[in-house]
Amino acid sequence: MPFIDLKAQYAALKDRIAQRMQAVLDHGQYIMGPEVKELEQALSAHVGVKHCITVASGTEALLIALMALDLQPGDEVITTPFTFAATAEVIVLLGGVPVFVDIEPDSCNIDARLIEAAITPRTRAIMPVSLYGQVADMDEINAIAARHGGIAVIEDGAQSFGASYRGKKSCGLSTWGATSFFPSKPLGCYGDGGALFTDDDALAQAAREIRVHGQSQRYTHTRLGVGGRMDTLQCAIVLAKLERFDWEIQQRLAIGERYQDLLAGLPVQRLAVRGNRDCVWAQFTLQVADREAVIARLNAAGIPTAIHYPKPLHLQPAYAQRCRVPVPLPHAEAAAARVLSLPMSADLLPAQQEQVVAALRAALA
Repeated sequence: MPFIDLKAQYAALKDRIAQRMQAVLDHGQYIMGPEVKELEQALSAHVGVKHCITVASGTEALLIALMALDLQPGDEVITTPFTFAATAEVIVLLGGVPVFVDIEPDSCNIDARLIEAAITPRTRAIMPVSLYGQVADMDEINAIAARHGGIAVIEDGAQSFGASYRGKKSCGLSTWGATSFFPSKPLGCYGDGGALFTDDDALAQAAREIRVHGQSQRYTHTRLGVGGRMDTLQCAIVLAKLERFDWEIQQRLAIGERYQDLLAGLPVQRLAVRGNRDCVWAQFTLQVADREAVIARLNAAGIPTAIHYPKPLHLQPAYAQRCRVPVPLPHAEAAAARVLSLPMSADLLPAQQEQVVAALRAALA
């Protein structure tokens, strides 16, 4: 059983992907070809914002968002320690300081109630992560940012693209929304890719310049930039996948709900999904005691697993001396010792889910 079944998805889209890729090979515009603009228009309509800027990866999206905000050395960005390293990496690369606050123990998203106490005169942005496919408490976070002079809010929606929050879409909820098209994400390409979303005209223009080495026009460099473009072939692949995306989101919602039902009564902690949003389950993650023993028994039964994430960032060697931790982070540390991800994709069959849960039941026994 695959952990993420990308082969089944490809089989369903094979002809359309081939057509889209052939069109690029025929016109030969591999960098900034017409599919780039076409995808940006389709994605901005999907999210419900004015601007979408495709970029080379989800990490590049976060980096460019901070560069567009003119993050300076010593500036602080409040975020969660329970996330992939890219969230903090981009802050540190620009000379900023990640300020970590703890997570909610039941959802694993950043605890919005702890953010305000971490704000200082150096706070330049707040970067919540919509972990596992569920949007963080964006209304509360935006309100905190507004009370403190309009601090920028960047939603790291690498895992939540397609998710809904109070009637709106992930990545269209704050100053910036950023997502990833890494192959395993809810909407993935066949390499690296990402996108930024905003309603702010000036920020959008800055991001467009930054992704092409800071050029406002060819060989006119008006700002510092990076080589951050998403190539045309990858945009073509995402355009093909976008035709099936609404169906895939509905499948993810149904599969996640079915997992939650099947797990009822087992000695596991299921992820809490708030009533005013959904979860697109980029990973189907739960918490268990004696995790290593459970993993070994699942692997012996042919069930693949993963851990997202085994060590919070404030305990990682690269970030321990480069971050600020105002108060202890017990929930992030506890979750890192207990989280376990099970097979998940839009093409996961009910029989496969039952096989996974049966093996988990035996492993827990």
